[in-house]
Amino acid sequence: MIALGRLRWGDWVFTVLMLALCAACIFLGSWQMERLAEKEALIAAVDQRLGSSPIPVPGVATWGLLDTGNLVYQPVEMTGTYRYTQTLTVFTSLADPKGQYSGPGYWVLTPFELVGGGAVFINRGFVPQDMQRAALDGDLHGDDPVTVTISGLLRSPEPAGMMTPEPDMSNRIEWVRDPQRLAAMVDPALAPIAPFYVDLPSQGEGVLPQGGETVVSFPNNHFGYALTWYGFAIVGVVMLGFWLWHRARRIESEA
Repeated sequence: MIALGRLRWGDWVFTVLMLALCAACIFLGSWQMERLAEKEALIAAVDQRLGSSPIPVPGVATWGLLDTGNLVYQPVEMTGTYRYTQTLTVFTSLADPKGQYSGPGYWVLTPFELVGGGAVFINRGFVPQDMQRAALDGDLHGDDPVTVTISGLLRSPEPAGMMTPEPDMSNRIEWVRDPQRLAAMVDPALAPIAPFYVDLPSQGEGVLPQGGETVVSFPNNHFGYALTWYGFAIVGVVMLGFWLWHRARRIESEA
């Protein structure tokens, strides 16, 4: 019989550390399974929202505490007026278009002043790179500002990263669809600005800006990550058991 009792204190320290590492792997695997359940619930909720009728856009009074994550991709409806002279563009590269235009270009975002107060940035769609000035100068605008009712998909702010450039104020170019950053480039009289923006649907084949380009995608690799962590834990336990067996036999042979 293998005499584990003869293991030295350093062997037991190593054993405890290995067991702690295996326990950590099990914890991380379980955490990934929890994230999997959360992600699947989010996907189901978004699928339900996408198929629902538009709801009134959240009012100004709710903006301060609004959790946009609970409304992302929810169809919303609002009444107000486009402020075309305050239009901004956000650089992008459209790789998998639903319409005919793709490649480097810009999202065209125009403030929409609500009847009840406040303004929402409306992503009217994509234009190719050489149409950026036309999007700003009015060639792609609608009629003179009138009160209209529109609907689209509510979107959460697009966060800026550490490498995101500062906005190009002179050319009215931004790099992320973040209402807070965009607000710094428009007339302060439009405040308050909603903490979300709204994507418009397509206005027809070949119409610019090219709407309806919302990408609904949720990477869901949590199950694979969980299996990986659980696998590490199993391998760790097996290797530890083999090492203890081999170490105990060696000590016993030296006795």
